[in-house]
Amino acid sequence: MKYPLLRSLLTLGALALACSCSDDKSPNSGESSFVPCEDAWYLKDYGLLMYQDLKVTDLSGNEVGKLVPVQGTLVAIVKDLSGNTIIPQVDLATTPVLTGDPTKCNANPKPQPSTAISSCIDAWYLAATKNYLLYADLTVTDEAGTQVGTIVASSGSPLVNIVDLSGKPIINNIDLNSLTLIHGDNVRYKILEPAFHLKDATGDYVIYQNTVVTLPDGTPIGYADFATGAIKTLDNIATITTTNFSTLPILTPGGKCVDYAGVVASSSSTNPIYSSSSVYNPPNPNSSSATPKSSSSKPKSSSSAPPPSSSSAPVTNQCPTIKTKGGGGSGWATRYWDCCKPHCSWPEHAHGNYSKQCTNKGKNENTNWGDGSICSGGSQMTCTSQIPFTIDGCTEMAFAFAAVPAANGGQCGKCFQLTFTGTGKYSNDANIKRLKGKKLIIMATNVGGDVQQGQFDIMIPGGGVGIFNGCSSMGWGSQGAQYGGLLSDCETETKYAAGKYKSCLTEKCNKSFANDEQARKGCLFLADWMGAAGNPEHNYVEVECPQVLKDKY
Repeated sequence: MKYPLLRSLLTLGALALACSCSDDKSPNSGESSFVPCEDAWYLKDYGLLMYQDLKVTDLSGNEVGKLVPVQGTLVAIVKDLSGNTIIPQVDLATTPVLTGDPTKCNANPKPQPSTAISSCIDAWYLAATKNYLLYADLTVTDEAGTQVGTIVASSGSPLVNIVDLSGKPIINNIDLNSLTLIHGDNVRYKILEPAFHLKDATGDYVIYQNTVVTLPDGTPIGYADFATGAIKTLDNIATITTTNFSTLPILTPGGKCVDYAGVVASSSSTNPIYSSSSVYNPPNPNSSSATPKSSSSKPKSSSSAPPPSSSSAPVTNQCPTIKTKGGGGSGWATRYWDCCKPHCSWPEHAHGNYSKQCTNKGKNENTNWGDGSICSGGSQMTCTSQIPFTIDGCTEMAFAFAAVPAANGGQCGKCFQLTFTGTGKYSNDANIKRLKGKKLIIMATNVGGDVQQGQFDIMIPGGGVGIFNGCSSMGWGSQGAQYGGLLSDCETETKYAAGKYKSCLTEKCNKSFANDEQARKGCLFLADWMGAAGNPEHNYVEVECPQVLKDKY
């Protein structure tokens, strides 16, 4: 299979095997155990074979490097699989050639994907530390179709590289000719929120954390039993199939073959694609399930809540003056804390207006903006100083950092005022009602192109790690449900008894963050100032950023 799709990007001077070497003999005794399936240049002193597809192997056929031609010449450089130079210059015109045996060409077949890996459109399959799918539009996804990177041409070579969404290299020197082509099956997945994907001999299934199982078109066909690994029929009697849920890929909004139809979960961001990493960890099905219908608990109080307003006057005589800039609408608030390097800490997103990034478990600020995220093997992460906070004497206003939707004019460092309406996205319990009139001033440290319009994802420790669990190295306790975190756990544990949410959440915050006072305070913000209210609705307006947020940005 050729790859004409990349011809405009990849150019290579013609390489021809030197015919003047036809009289050279094959390797002598001890070197002849490997017969190439096609003609190959032979570097006797190094015990290497070099092929026209630029692959370099040892005499046993193991690939050990790549040939990098010097454009317009018959000189090439030999590099190992990591891109390090092995031989700085090889003259292909004078290098002996071994004659290949075509009958050997099927000795090393291309890796074949399992039947569980498919795509709605044609894609190259690459098996590495993970399974990757490479597309003609130069996007690279995981096996569930979530974009994790892009294809980049190698200068002067037909080989390509894969870089993550931040531009960091993932795999270099890939020969698309050596990859298996998966032919598209035209199957698209209609999802309401991130969901597990299972494809086996019995069928093709979408599995939600609330245990509902559907077909790709959204038709419910059964329920998942996370404890036993079984998928059962709608009457909960017969078992359709069994699986290990923790190993399944995850379908996400924005996925290559995914049609996103809305949100049903009460948890954190339903689409954490804005997060800084390009790597995800599968959720733990045992950590939570249930359909969160949101939330609250005994509120901290507040009877003197002022009516919703976009006025620039302070809410109380201790609150900073908030000046509106115009432009707004309505929406709802979700929550998350994935520990990843913020979107606005990457040079290509910040445009000079960098959000803080930290090392050492979020405690030490660092200005090496090009360094990678902890969520993709780097060292940079969210600073725990960016927890939500209040000001003494300003009880009806609070401050936080958030992921904002690009659809709402989201931009790094922009600020918005959220005025809670006393209604919820999924519930109107007493806790949510008590939020009415309270204002949350947020500053954007993450911008999500696929975050829904009106949705603001507030950074709250314990709010849910989402797809990118960068918090695994923090030394914290349980982070609760993957989407929604500790509060979502409280909802299911109390059987949605809203009056019990606050005490449950307070206990979990104190336990999970016992060794991190800063993170513990951030977690308790949801229990105290927000009264354990989940997914409250709000009216929003862009405002000038107050100094108290600028100081922490």
